[in-house]
Amino acid sequence: MQDFTQKTGITKEHYKQMYTAAQRRSSWYKNVPKAFIIGGLICMAGQGLTALYSGAGLSEKAASAATSITLIFISALLTGLGLYEKLAKHAGAGTLVPITGFANSVCAPALEFKTEGYVPGVGAKIFIISGPVILYGTLASIAYGLIYYFFLR
Repeated sequence: MQDFTQKTGITKEHYKQMYTAAQRRSSWYKNVPKAFIIGGLICMAGQGLTALYSGAGLSEKAASAATSITLIFISALLTGLGLYEKLAKHAGAGTLVPITGFANSVCAPALEFKTEGYVPGVGAKIFIISGPVILYGTLASIAYGLIYYFFLR
């Protein structure tokens, strides 16, 4: 700590004051209902799309796939336009509804690093957040499948 203090001129007390001032105080009693309502509206929109696609003659499986594709497209579009972040500031965890939140987590890093070029920027950074989820989800499903196959069936 002494080296840090000497290099920056910031003492422990001053750092603690800066940290406390920078902390964002959350009003959980406001944030929880907003997250619940906005997350519910996203889910309701998904259910509405499924009903719309089913009513248009798609099978249940095809309507579900079309709904997923539509929600991913809308989420990616809103991320690209910078609107998803604004929605997330108000909705908090409500925007983490799995499919829309996952699409945002893929698109956001790609947009952030596009100035570095398509291959080293977008191509390399697109899975920076969601990549570990995909990797460990796949590995966990294989492990659980093997355990089930050899020991629990």
